Amino acid sequence: MEKSEKTALIAISINFFLFVIKAIAAAATGSIALKAEVFHTLADFVASSTVFLGLKIAKRKTKAFPYGLYKIENLMSVIISILILYTGYEIAVEALHYSTEIEIKNSAVGIVILVFAVIITFLFSKYEKKIAKELESPILLADSEHIRTDVLSNSVVMIAIVGNSLGYQLDKYAALIVVVFIVKAGIEILKDGVSVLLDASVDYETLSKTEKIIENTPQVVEIKTLTGRNSGRFKFIEANIVIKTHNLDKAHLIADKIENQIKHELCNINQVLIHYEPVQKNELIYAVPLTEDKTSINSHFGEAPWFLIAAFNEGNKTADRVDIVENPYINEEKGKGILAAEFLIKNGIDIIIIKKAFVSKGPEYVFSDANVEVLLTEEDTPKEAMNKFGLNV
Repeated sequence: MEKSEKTALIAISINFFLFVIKAIAAAATGSIALKAEVFHTLADFVASSTVFLGLKIAKRKTKAFPYGLYKIENLMSVIISILILYTGYEIAVEALHYSTEIEIKNSAVGIVILVFAVIITFLFSKYEKKIAKELESPILLADSEHIRTDVLSNSVVMIAIVGNSLGYQLDKYAALIVVVFIVKAGIEILKDGVSVLLDASVDYETLSKTEKIIENTPQVVEIKTLTGRNSGRFKFIEANIVIKTHNLDKAHLIADKIENQIKHELCNINQVLIHYEPVQKNELIYAVPLTEDKTSINSHFGEAPWFLIAAFNEGNKTADRVDIVENPYINEEKGKGILAAEFLIKNGIDIIIIKKAFVSKGPEYVFSDANVEVLLTEEDTPKEAMNKFGLNV
């Protein structure tokens, strides 16, 4: 049994136990407010049972519902929010119509049971809220908020009993203040539940982390669209990206890698759907590793402090633009060649000209995955190397 289901079962047990002891207290004291609280606790018992049922049903998939019944959790949280709002109404009515002429017997029994109920509901609501956040379960979060309102309603009834025994009637004012908090909690849960049922976007943090994962993939040239939606505690991510490769097998492997990384780094990701397309370019971009003087080709790719980047429009033999960029990873102790290769791919290069072959080294794999062609030259300067390939810089 999952942790969420165990938590829901504990809630059912606690609510049933509180229902029994409150019923005993109501019979012993004759308090109308306490009798109302008994029915309120009965509603809590029904709500907790609904939570457990929702959790059991939500994880199932059928032919009719291939994406799962996860939104059952959100539907149940909406129902619970309505119960919370009804609780506020119930307490307000009870407070406004409470009769000061009712004689409450055995006040001490009622107060002791209500103090016990307040402690139990408060501690369990904190525990359930902690589990709900840990599992990102909207239905458990809604139930924890619902149970938290019991702390307030129990306190209202206790004030009514204490006030009656002392000759003061403060319960009406306390109840109306409590109702404001109850209604606020109910509206917030209702709003969150309805937004998911209407397929509102996932939270900003999830989209931001997903975007960073995709952007840090060297072969990705552009993120065209990135969307996501919640379904119960689970999240569905969809992205449309441009990949620097025309090889469909490589593109598929890159997309799989991104999907797996998102699922590994983020919680409760049910599905990641990556749509990819090859980059469309009207120019070819060459790169050459340079020595410190920026005039000669560096024989050690990863050690090159500078790179010459030259862009040639389609059909042109003369570079339309030439830039010399600094290698930002020159001082890295390990993996500087791989990092430099990824840096150049981010700059959109199509061809790298080097003096020494990589021979199964890291940069070779990076360039191969990004469909970057590697050309070897024996020339000493970029100009001579470009001329050798029929180009001018």
